This record gives sequence, structure tokens and C-alpha cells, in this order.
Amino acid sequence: MEFLKLYLDPFIFGTLGLMGFIALWITLERTFYYQKLNLNDFNQGELLQIAITKNLTTLSTIGANAPYVGLLGTVLGILITFFDLGQEQSIDTGAIMTGLALALKATAAGIAIAIPSIMSYNGLMRRVDVLQAQFTAQQAPKP
Repeated sequence: MEFLKLYLDPFIFGTLGLMGFIALWITLERTFYYQKLNLNDFNQGELLQIAITKNLTTLSTIGANAPYVGLLGTVLGILITFFDLGQEQSIDTGAIMTGLALALKATAAGIAIAIPSIMSYNGLMRRVDVLQAQFTAQQAPKP
């Protein structure tokens, strides 16, 4: 239990930090890619779709799973709190509340990573839809 107590926060927050960094990286990379994209470089809609949706699944996965990583940290933090209280064999409401409050910070961090990740994903998917519509309009036969 001491191992878990010692390494829980660095593991959870390290994982969430990495997820946040990857989400930010993908968001910036895709944004810059869409700005310099030339639709005339593509002759098939499927190839365009492959190019413009690259890494968006990863961004969506981060947004969907960051709260679960945070929740895992919270559950393990609560487990540690109750274990420590059981070992002391006394009920100290201050210790219980402090332990629970500290455990909840992991869930808050997970949500803080998830919200901007999902917002970025939705914004980028809107841009994908616009690019696909523009490509389709360019490919339509001219009357």
C-alpha cells in the first residue's frame, strides 16, 4: 500500500499530463495542416478524407478517456484513505475529509483534460466537414 500511496499521484498526473500534451500537439498540428491544405492536391475524396482525419481518433480517445484516468486516481486515493483510517482504528473526520478532497483532484484533472480535448475534436471535425464539402463542390461537373 505504501508503494501505491507514494506513486499514485505522479502516475495519474503524469498520464493526464501526457494525454494533455498529445491532445494539444494534435490540435495544433491539425490546425496548421488545414490552413496550408490545398484541395487541388487530391484527386479522390477518399484520399482527402484519410489525410484530413489523421490523428483525430487519438484526440477523441483522449477526450473520452481522460475522465476515467482521473476517476481511477480518485478511486485509488479513496481506497488509500480508508485503508489508512482502518489501520489507525479511529475516526477522525478531518482526516477523512482531507483524504477525500485530495483524492478528488484526480477526477478534476481528468475532466480538465477532457473538456478542451473534446472541444478541439468537435472543432476539427467541423473543419473536416467543410473541407470535404468544398472538395465535393470542386469535383461537381460545371454546367
